[in-house]
Amino acid sequence: MGGLSMDQAFVQAPEHRPKASVAEADGIPVIDLSPLLAAGDGDADGVDALAAEVGRASRDWGFFVVVRHGVPAEAVARAAEAQRAFFALPPERRAAVARSEAAPMGYYASEHTKNVRDWKEVFDLVPRQTPPPPTTAVADGDLVFDNKWPDDLPGFREAMEEYGEAVEELAFKLLELIARSLGLRPDRLHGFFKDDQTTFIRLNHYPPCPSPDLALGVGRHKDAGALTVLYQDDVGGLDVRRRSDGEWVRVRPVPHSFIINVGDIIQVWSNDRYESAEHRVAVNVEKERFSIPFFFNPAGHTMVEPLEEVVSDESPARYNPYNWGEFFSTRKNSNFKKLDVENVQITHFRKN
Repeated sequence: MGGLSMDQAFVQAPEHRPKASVAEADGIPVIDLSPLLAAGDGDADGVDALAAEVGRASRDWGFFVVVRHGVPAEAVARAAEAQRAFFALPPERRAAVARSEAAPMGYYASEHTKNVRDWKEVFDLVPRQTPPPPTTAVADGDLVFDNKWPDDLPGFREAMEEYGEAVEELAFKLLELIARSLGLRPDRLHGFFKDDQTTFIRLNHYPPCPSPDLALGVGRHKDAGALTVLYQDDVGGLDVRRRSDGEWVRVRPVPHSFIINVGDIIQVWSNDRYESAEHRVAVNVEKERFSIPFFFNPAGHTMVEPLEEVVSDESPARYNPYNWGEFFSTRKNSNFKKLDVENVQITHFRKN
């Protein structure tokens, strides 16, 4: 990984280090989306049943696996191939497209999660580059979402743009199922994502690690956005904290699937009916691992708060409104460098 070597910055606190063996998760919901893709106006029952399944998974697990999801296998294969080609470039070529604090798209090899460095290198990009890239206004300036494309890597940009378009289509379908599962009209959440989305795609590379008992590819965390659509290769390493007993369990890769994480925004919109899943990534000595999360995020100007349809006198709003653009840029900066304080969480907006 361009000379990455094990040092103290990667070492997790003893209570957060992975155990030597992690049980494989069983009972994780695997949802076949083909009824939604095939549904004409006449198959409302099939779609309602699917929405109920998504609702149960979001409530009980905070994530689920989707198969027969409509994203072409060729688009996934091209993106995965382009990803491997990028991380095979010499270090100086990767560094030529490095991200900066003000322009957070591009290559980066010292991401922090909860102030501990992750054993990984990443490349971030936004799937929509037309019209001009959105800027997210924050107190100390604007974050500019402008892609940095590597030179001389034929087909890289095209593969990523094709992948982004196909996965965004899936993300909107999932948003519809989540809205239906909450008893809302199917397009109730779509408006938050129409203009100036802050959605981004991350290419993750987890090299073999000499001390997988001390470090993590990504430390424990919850996803801050609305939904994450995750492609992972067949190596495995994604762990999720099981609700029933708080134990970490390993999510086995399912061929031709995506893992869907419910993010904090949906937890807030649903007023805690659904809860985002805490997860982490373990690394290993022998094998490198690749994954591609698609972080589906609303426009920066969105004020996130429980939806009026899900609150009532009996079930009052559990969160104060917060501005997504400010929240997102604060999280981005805390991931960029080690801070002396905990990074911002939705619990900070919870009403007493």
